[in-house]
Amino acid sequence: MKPKVYLETTIVSYLTAWRSPQLIMAAQQEATRSWWDEERLYFDLFISEIVIQEATAGDAEAAKRRLDALDGIPELQIVDTARELARSFITKRQLPAKAHLDALHIAVAAANGMDYLLTWNCRHIANATLQHAMRNISEEFGCALPVICTPFELIEERKND
Repeated sequence: MKPKVYLETTIVSYLTAWRSPQLIMAAQQEATRSWWDEERLYFDLFISEIVIQEATAGDAEAAKRRLDALDGIPELQIVDTARELARSFITKRQLPAKAHLDALHIAVAAANGMDYLLTWNCRHIANATLQHAMRNISEEFGCALPVICTPFELIEERKND
């Protein structure tokens, strides 16, 4: 059985975007493309309606590239537990109210038993200082917080297995 990965929207955005002139972002885009081309087959991928909503926003041509890349990836349901868990991440002040969609990404992944949540959002999602508290909150809801990481980390994780 393959590990399950929830793809947060930044992954498909970096995958399909034009190469950035900013060195760090260009490296992240390249890591995303490398993971997509060489590593994703080792995992079962999942998204949610939040990813679809976010991927649809903005420039129509860019949105089409994002949606094409997501085509065929199973969509997880946003169950009540996920909504309540996301609300708890915010009310217990682990995430600011403006990050409600970020909280929902994490909660959907946790409530649906994902092994990993793959993201480039290191401010509110892949934030090491927040993960301990979010793990505890998730456990209160009977959910295990997935490993939240970037493609750099997930490439290394599989190579070390």
